[in-house]
Amino acid sequence: MTERILFLICHGRSGFSATDFTPTARGEQFDPPLDATGREQADLLARRLLSMEPPAAIYCSPLRRTLETIAPFADTRGAEVRIEDDLMEAHVGAWEGKTFEEILGSDDEILLRIRNQRPIWDRAPGVEPLAPFRERVGRAIDTALEEHAEGDVWVVCHGGVINAVVGPILGIEHEMFFLPENTSLNSVVVDGAARRVRFLNDVLHLTDPQLFD
Repeated sequence: MTERILFLICHGRSGFSATDFTPTARGEQFDPPLDATGREQADLLARRLLSMEPPAAIYCSPLRRTLETIAPFADTRGAEVRIEDDLMEAHVGAWEGKTFEEILGSDDEILLRIRNQRPIWDRAPGVEPLAPFRERVGRAIDTALEEHAEGDVWVVCHGGVINAVVGPILGIEHEMFFLPENTSLNSVVVDGAARRVRFLNDVLHLTDPQLFD
């Protein structure tokens, strides 16, 4: 079996509205659409993706911001996008739909943790536990790779999902070790059962779009 690439593509920048929720097995989940900047990012991402070798398959979270991120590419190429519920972002309990300022105001310890580079995930009331979250994401990724034993696989997803895939490969135990940029490409080399991180947070299509004309 030859090496191939698993591309983890983060969604574009989303808007914010207190009414943007969707029901899930874990409870109501914040589900906003892309904002104007996010739509521009998605268009630039599409130009980049159109310049790349076509994947064996594209998988996507069912949330609006991911579907809207891959839509410009999929519509142009006529590509099939497979929706996978287990690629949905982690459910953060009482923090769903809250602004960062509201979260900071709800817990005096959070700012201290952020300043000292300590995880804050477990401070969210009712948060989806890390182990089950990583398990469901890993299951979705493994299934996608098993269903397409040859060729690259693209996964359009969320920052937490990307951390859930990459963290275990690097031996990182806490939930979020970096913040993926909007529409960033994060890539993992797949060689049989072996996984190696290749690139993280690649946004050349935003900073140097002329490369993909």
